[in-house]
Amino acid sequence: MRAQFDFQDQVALVTGASSGIGRGIAEAFGQAGANVIVNYQGDAAGAETTAGAIRAVGRRALVVQADVGDPAAVTRLFEAVDAEFGHIDVLVNNAGISHDGRPLHETPIAAWDKVIRANLNGPFYCAAATAQRMIAAGRGGRIVNITSVHEEACNVPGDGPYQVSKGGLRNLTRALALELSEHGITVNNVAPGMILTPMNRRAQDDPDYLAWAESQVPLRRAGTPSDIANMVLFLCSDAASYCTGGTYLVDGGWMLTWPHV
Repeated sequence: MRAQFDFQDQVALVTGASSGIGRGIAEAFGQAGANVIVNYQGDAAGAETTAGAIRAVGRRALVVQADVGDPAAVTRLFEAVDAEFGHIDVLVNNAGISHDGRPLHETPIAAWDKVIRANLNGPFYCAAATAQRMIAAGRGGRIVNITSVHEEACNVPGDGPYQVSKGGLRNLTRALALELSEHGITVNNVAPGMILTPMNRRAQDDPDYLAWAESQVPLRRAGTPSDIANMVLFLCSDAASYCTGGTYLVDGGWMLTWPHV
């Protein structure tokens, strides 16, 4: 079920929007009336699929390839936004990657840098560019960062860089919220639990694992990209105008059971 919000003629940038949670968020903004910048890094076909769904409901979609962990690429991304739309109302920092399963003490510096660059540096670069434009426009705005329950629950051995990056993104959210509040810009983060996306391939491919994993969730089901999109749209709507600096769990209650005792 998708909640009803009105973003008519607003401009929303969603990073990592070629599949999964990012696609769900981008398509939800289009259905709510927004024009959407569909950012992707490697999956051009997936990004075009997302854009096609947005155009099918009568909204504009701009597809822009950019590695958000590369400052020069982020500069080009925002130049494209400026040229096409001239302003930005919403940023959703969704792009992110996981680690390769090695423990932290065996993780090469290059592997550490790859995750931090994508998951923490990228949101910083995009938020800074967005905030500068929002402040200059003087109309306020919304920034939402997609973290994870693992911003707090460091319970997955072999995925340390990911968990560290999401914890850092949580505090980036709070620091930005404090500094941008006077400009009418709210900054929040959404922390998904188990969501059925390509990043969670095992849950999609292994019915036994999915059944076990869902049994660990108080609501007894896995989440979907629409569950995340609904929360993001709420936080970007007028209904959430007094919400900033917060973490919003969308995890079916999983964090109520952590840590297990």
